[in-house]
Amino acid sequence: MLLYLVRRVLAAIPVMGAVALFVFLLLRLTPGDPAAILAGDNATPAQLERIRTSLGLNEPLYEQFVTWIGKLLHGDLGTSLISNVPVLRMIGQRIEPSVSIALSTIILSVAIAVPLGVIAAWKQGTWIDRFVMGLSVLGFSVPVFVIGYVLIQIFAIDLRWLPVQGFKSITAGFGPFLERIILPTVTLSFIYVALIARMTRAAMLDVLGEDYVRTARAKGINETAVLLRHALRNAAVPVITVIGSGFALLISGVVVTESVFNLPGIGRLTVDAVLARDYPVIQGMILLTSLIYVTVNLLIDVAYTLLDPRIRY
Repeated sequence: MLLYLVRRVLAAIPVMGAVALFVFLLLRLTPGDPAAILAGDNATPAQLERIRTSLGLNEPLYEQFVTWIGKLLHGDLGTSLISNVPVLRMIGQRIEPSVSIALSTIILSVAIAVPLGVIAAWKQGTWIDRFVMGLSVLGFSVPVFVIGYVLIQIFAIDLRWLPVQGFKSITAGFGPFLERIILPTVTLSFIYVALIARMTRAAMLDVLGEDYVRTARAKGINETAVLLRHALRNAAVPVITVIGSGFALLISGVVVTESVFNLPGIGRLTVDAVLARDYPVIQGMILLTSLIYVTVNLLIDVAYTLLDPRIRY
C-alpha cells in the first residue's frame, strides 16, 4: 500500500507541473494589462511602465515563469494586484465556508442517496423504484438558485426559523455555524442526492444479477447482508468516484449557491478575481482546484485498493 501511494504521489507531480505551466501561459497570453487596471484610466505611459517593471511584466516569459515557480515552491502564491493582500491569506480567509458547505452536502447526500439507490435497485420496476427515479429527475431538473430561493422564502422569511444569508465560523459556536449552513447544504444536496442515487441504483443493478449474489441468497444469507456486504461493496467503485468528484466540484464551483446565500467562499473569490483580471489570485485558485482534484483522485484510488486488495497499478 505504501509503495502504491508513493507511486501515485510521484505521478501527480508532473500533472501539477503541467497545470502550472498551462495556467501561467494562459493568463499571460490573454488580452488585458494588469498595469492598466492598477493605474486606472488616467495613467500616463510612464506610470504604466513603472508598474509593469515593478510587477516584472517586462521580463521574458521564461524568466517570469521561473521566478513564479521559485516563489510557489516556497509557498508564496503571490500578492493580489487589487487588494495587495497575499493570495494564500485570501484563500485561507475564504476556504472555511466552501469546505464546510462541501463536507455537509456530501455527508447529507450520501446518507440519503445511497440507501435510496440500494432500495430502488432492490425493488426494481416497483413504485418505489419509480418514485426514487422521479425524485432524481426532479433534482436534476430544478436549477440550484430556484431551490435556494424557495428554501429562503419558506424557512427564512415565512417561518423565520433560519437566517437568510451570511456565514458564521465554527469558532463562533456550533449553533450559529449550523444555522448558516443548513439552507445552502439542503439546496446543493438536491442535485447530489439525485446524482448519487442514480449511480448507486445503476451500479447495484449490475451486481445483483451476478452469480455470487445468487449463491449468497441460495445459502440463505439474510437479504440485508446480501445487499450491503456482497452487492453494495462490489458496486461501490463508481459510487465512490462520483462522491469524490462531487466533493472536489463543490469546493471549487459553488458560485451560484455562494451568491444566493451571500457566502464569502472561494467560488466568489475566483469570480471576483477573473472580473478584475487579478492574475495572482486566478493562478492561485486554479492551482488550488487542480490540487484538490489530484488529491481526491488519489484518495479514490486508495479506496479502490481497500475495497479490493487485488487491485494494483
